[in-house]
Amino acid sequence: MASQLAIVRMWRGSVRSEDTDEYVAYIERTGMKEYRETPGNLDAWMLTRDLGDGTTEIVTVSRWQSLEAIRGFAGADIEAAVYYPEDDRFLVERDDMVRHWTQVS
Repeated sequence: MASQLAIVRMWRGSVRSEDTDEYVAYIERTGMKEYRETPGNLDAWMLTRDLGDGTTEIVTVSRWQSLEAIRGFAGADIEAAVYYPEDDRFLVERDDMVRHWTQVS
């Protein structure tokens, strides 16, 4: 069996395409900053994809040393997405549950 390199946490949502730059800057200042400042976070990045229908999909990906490290960011329910005060203004679709993956290579 392969050994674990990290736990990968992934979340996705969608914004109006005209809001993409503003939302990306907002998430950099909030969620991405908090990811990176939490002990046990290995790295974090954000992906965007224009869906061609006036919306842009946003995916955040972060790598963690352990589930316990994720709890330091997300709290006890690590499966629940973490939102910030301005998210409701931007998000037209969102996953309320995040996915966790075991990185093995």
